[in-house]
Amino acid sequence: MGKLSEIEKKQREWENSCLKESLEKYPESEIPSDLSKQCLYTPKDMADLDYLRDLGFPGEYPYTRGIHPAMYRSRTWGIAQYSGFGTPEDTNKLFKFLLSQGQNGVSMACDLPTQLGYDSDNPIAKADVGGVGVACPSLKEAEIIFDGIPMDKIRILGSTSHPHMILWSMFIAAAEKQGISSDKLSGTVVSDYMTEYIARGNYILPPKAAERLSLDFMEYGLKHIPNLSYMVVDAYSIREAGCTVVQEGAFAFATAIAFIEAALERGIDIDEFAPRLSFNSAIHMNLFEEVAKYRALRRVWAKLMKERFGAKKPASLWFRVGPGTGGSTLTAQQAENNIVRVTLEALAAILGGVQYLHTSSFDEGHGIPTQEAVTIALRTQQILAYESGVTDVVDPLGGSYYIEVLTDRIEREVIDYINQIEARGGIIKATESGWVQKEIARSSYLKQKEIAEGQRIIVGVNKFASDEKISFEIHRRDPKAAEEMKKRLEKLRRERDNSAVKRCLAEIGKVAKGKDNLTPVVLNAVRNYATIGEICGVLKGVFGEYQSPAFEA
Repeated sequence: MGKLSEIEKKQREWENSCLKESLEKYPESEIPSDLSKQCLYTPKDMADLDYLRDLGFPGEYPYTRGIHPAMYRSRTWGIAQYSGFGTPEDTNKLFKFLLSQGQNGVSMACDLPTQLGYDSDNPIAKADVGGVGVACPSLKEAEIIFDGIPMDKIRILGSTSHPHMILWSMFIAAAEKQGISSDKLSGTVVSDYMTEYIARGNYILPPKAAERLSLDFMEYGLKHIPNLSYMVVDAYSIREAGCTVVQEGAFAFATAIAFIEAALERGIDIDEFAPRLSFNSAIHMNLFEEVAKYRALRRVWAKLMKERFGAKKPASLWFRVGPGTGGSTLTAQQAENNIVRVTLEALAAILGGVQYLHTSSFDEGHGIPTQEAVTIALRTQQILAYESGVTDVVDPLGGSYYIEVLTDRIEREVIDYINQIEARGGIIKATESGWVQKEIARSSYLKQKEIAEGQRIIVGVNKFASDEKISFEIHRRDPKAAEEMKKRLEKLRRERDNSAVKRCLAEIGKVAKGKDNLTPVVLNAVRNYATIGEICGVLKGVFGEYQSPAFEA
């Protein structure tokens, strides 16, 4: 205590002399940030920190310093670049290239029609077929995407939320065509249904119906795909929509709480499914805030699972996160500068102790990445992993006055914000009322206002701008992809057993009206080459379509 009082005394002397004199000559700059900062942090700012209670050791509760004892000294984070475009053949070629370059899994980007449950030949889908991802309306496309890629040797992540059951049924059926049973598959299914209402807008079904699909598929997967993880929260989209670092964590955990409570109501034991839960998030440009964020969220999650839900297994308390560098932080202007931005964001994720990482490509301000840009993004991770030295020590920033104070503050504010959400009836009711969307919109507006007024500097945009011309290749969507996919679907419908498809779709409708698990009947329909549009059409006929409060009359 005496030492802290001595530090406080010396700091006041420093502030009234050395610092004061310096600031008279060189005033401090305004610092735009989600969290206000002091000029300096000292031991007195973390006087309440109890090392064993608040930090502990890696691999032990409360996991602030990492969920594994040796972290990257034993194994590096997983690398799976989010990728896919055009026709299935285009994506198959890209996946093979990335795997040959050292990637250890595939993270499949689907085009908007697939994400929204439309077939490629639906008139509403024509302009978006193969655009921001690959067109995958049926098992036939999944077979091509994974042709020549042993599906039991890679981790697979599929990037749809509401139709994730259909997409993963395609993966299961495609693996069966390779002679691989579902229990040999591993990867992550994006089963977060709330992100579509909160941030992305790619919703199909009402929340309770979408929740049922997520729970049905998790229940099926726990029995038949034991190595599958369930990304119950896609906080990446929430952050990219404009929310703050604290809102990102709070909305993520509020969504997870809703999912867990629904699973418990079904009678699934917490320690049966909690070890398979995972999160996605976005890493933005404030390096130290992002490092502290992951440390804080690990601690919040461990306490939440242990104290609120009574989880017993250590693995149930682990906050598993596979983030991506922020696409919204990249600029179209002076796009090569994005390589530096991505490197800094990836470094923050690694210093924060994540399990998987996707790095964006420098040209994403202009279109989906070219092969050259994707390779640079992949090499960025590999250079950090094998050349930088950041994997040499577990939690290398642990003990920093600044990092520890930030970690505590983010933890505290995330918990306070979760309480606000729960006071509004939980994440579903808070979203249905429009409150969540308004909170994000307010944060996004304030950030954009700071950029417009020059308070928040974006190099090449509102400072150090230039009129330089683009000197790199830009990916262009193939306008022929829609016509090609239309022809394929016409051929598929001619050659498949349409009477079997009709029976399968009728069975889906029947089960959807009851309480049985939908996964087996959806999987059977997929095996018979029913399309994503046909299956979603049946589900919409039973459950209805979601209408956002923002668009209600």
